[in-house]
Amino acid sequence: MALVTTTEMFKKAYAGGYAVGAFNVNNMEIVQGITEAAREEKAPLILQVSKGARAYANHTYLVKLVEAAVIECPEIPIALHLDHGPDFETCKSCIDGGFTSVMIDGSSHSFEENIALTRKVVEYAHAHGVVVEGELGTLAGVEDEVNVSAEDSSYTRPEEVEEFVEKTGVDSLAIAIGTSHGAYKFTPDQCTRNEKGILVPPPLRFDILEEISRRLPGFPIVLHGSSSVPQNFVKMINENGGKMPDAVGIPEEQLRQAAEMAVCKINIDSDLRLAMTGTVREFFNTNPSKFDPREYLKPARANIKEMVRHKIINVLGCNGKA
Repeated sequence: MALVTTTEMFKKAYAGGYAVGAFNVNNMEIVQGITEAAREEKAPLILQVSKGARAYANHTYLVKLVEAAVIECPEIPIALHLDHGPDFETCKSCIDGGFTSVMIDGSSHSFEENIALTRKVVEYAHAHGVVVEGELGTLAGVEDEVNVSAEDSSYTRPEEVEEFVEKTGVDSLAIAIGTSHGAYKFTPDQCTRNEKGILVPPPLRFDILEEISRRLPGFPIVLHGSSSVPQNFVKMINENGGKMPDAVGIPEEQLRQAAEMAVCKINIDSDLRLAMTGTVREFFNTNPSKFDPREYLKPARANIKEMVRHKIINVLGCNGKA
């Protein structure tokens, strides 16, 4: 099976009340861990690449890693997606370079400028058989090149979505309903604490999601910044020399609820980083004489695989949907 677009994935996800996982990839072990879990659970899969990943690993290397995953996992559909394309030129480079889906992030522009930029990308992408994700609303947080303060973030305005989709022709829409980029998605002041002293973030704005889905029936919605920041990996990092106090993510039960509604794509990046970093830190702390990268990257890959398997089954609900 060759790389596919997300069109059929999203149709099935919307009808089936589940979401497809969009996992950010940066190197071979991350690609392997994600795809092995998806293959074993028979789940459709989106592997996505950010501007930062392209700068780190090189466009060609990343495309070839994903193409290798397609060869190794012929039973499942895999899409290659550009995450947070900052401009037309980056999107064009990815479209010309083998991606089957791109996101153009015009959320920092005015509504009219966002429409114009997104429309330009859509016209080029559709002419080349590639689908496009747009964004309305602005998520707070830090991830690669994306850095938005809480003060500059804004919820998606439901009254704008119909005009945006009609004028741009986008195939899916990323919205802001309270998710956030990075491992520190919320400040302690924004949260409450449970009986164990762990931060509990404010709930997602499902009222906004419901209104958007009412205005755009059957249209696939995307959630960015949707890592749950597993506390077992945060603890692993902190117990092995790390310093990540009050790192908190989106509760998984809220993501599952979103997947049962109009959300067809849920982005996960920070959780992958936490799984890899926690495993590597623990390995070096318990094996100070080791120096072979294969020895510490192998358990890191295994933990990524099990974390992704958990997401597929318990959060996304897309197991058996390939």
